[in-house]
Amino acid sequence: MSATRRIQTVIGLLIALGLPFCHRIFTPLFAPLGERAGGEAFWWLLFAVVLLYVLLVERRPLSSLGYRRPGALDLVLGVLAAIVAVVGIGIVFQIALPALHLSVNRQMSSLLAAPFLFRAAIVTRAAFVEETLFRGYGFERIAEWSGSPALAALATWALFTLAHLTSWGWGQVIIAAWGGLALTALYWWRRNLWANILCHWLTDGAGFLLMPAMVPHH
Repeated sequence: MSATRRIQTVIGLLIALGLPFCHRIFTPLFAPLGERAGGEAFWWLLFAVVLLYVLLVERRPLSSLGYRRPGALDLVLGVLAAIVAVVGIGIVFQIALPALHLSVNRQMSSLLAAPFLFRAAIVTRAAFVEETLFRGYGFERIAEWSGSPALAALATWALFTLAHLTSWGWGQVIIAAWGGLALTALYWWRRNLWANILCHWLTDGAGFLLMPAMVPHH
């Protein structure tokens, strides 16, 4: 890798993996759009910035982020990985969180009170944006730079998990850790971002769209 490419990669990693931790700093800039829409606008803008950075600065195709045509096996594995993720998250909810005296029920109830279309938009945004930032750009560039997919998997899994330490607390971090493990394993295996986007969408959709009755409302 040339010196120029290394510098570009470092800057790109700071954007893709660093800015998600600064969202509370930047989202107030979108306040005129409203609290909910403003928060979503930040993530979509970051998504666009990363894609444009790859295309215009790095001058590389989006296939370098894993945006490759998926085969039937990729899609099947995306669905199967989502099932694994959902089952594991269910176990976390039912066993791990109570054992650790943690809960995200209040936050979930608040989100589930939002209109269905808004929840669907959140699920879609999370699938596209988070997979592009962490698995697409983060994994691919760290693996390329270090020559170690294992290091890329570990680093992006850890950062993805910690990025979920929001007002929801450590309960959400544990949930994200399991979901992130399934998503990271899938990407490491297939290196196809569409499979990951499908898996992520189905996993979040199961919780936020299909099974709201599983979460007690207060």
